[in-house]
Amino acid sequence: MSSDNPAVEAPETRTRILKAALHLLEASQGRGVRMTDIAKRAGISRQAVYLHFSTRAALLIATTYYLDELKGSEERLVPSRTAQTGLERLDAFIEAWGNYIPEIHGIAKALLAMRDTDEAAAVAWDDRMQDMREGCEAAIGALNRDNMLSPDHSPDQATDILWTMLSVRNWEQLTIECGWPQERYIGTLKSLARRIFVVKGTPG
Repeated sequence: MSSDNPAVEAPETRTRILKAALHLLEASQGRGVRMTDIAKRAGISRQAVYLHFSTRAALLIATTYYLDELKGSEERLVPSRTAQTGLERLDAFIEAWGNYIPEIHGIAKALLAMRDTDEAAAVAWDDRMQDMREGCEAAIGALNRDNMLSPDHSPDQATDILWTMLSVRNWEQLTIECGWPQERYIGTLKSLARRIFVVKGTPG
């Protein structure tokens, strides 16, 4: 049912666009998804899509945030953000992000496959990975404030290493290629992170 009030109709249309983009990205297996394809899936004109998203990159970024809303990403991060110690925050962040990867793997796989030849997909992927890096930085920063960060690495270096350890590619390699169960993946990453980043002899 349509409405004569654009303010009422606009949010509904925006959600339809995001749902369409999410579906097409997850089904694309890395093939390019055009604004025309998204408009057709949403049942609106291509021009109508541009009324809500000025660029394709903006739409792809918004789609990743829409998926976060559907999957409750903010709630998943609460244990990390409210942790009392740096060690607890490190463990909680690894668990939150590591267990989130399987939930978003479809869209992540699509953006990664498109990234090298599709500028908009690259912008969307880089935007979200920068957000994830900030989570790594916060966990390492908490360790550093507690004087628990190993002197082997500066905070920036430790952040770089943790960010790389928690990459989607590494998750794919261990769980899909090597067949590790998710529980083993999480446990191993937490154990490795403690060995690499935490001052030796720290209890816990």
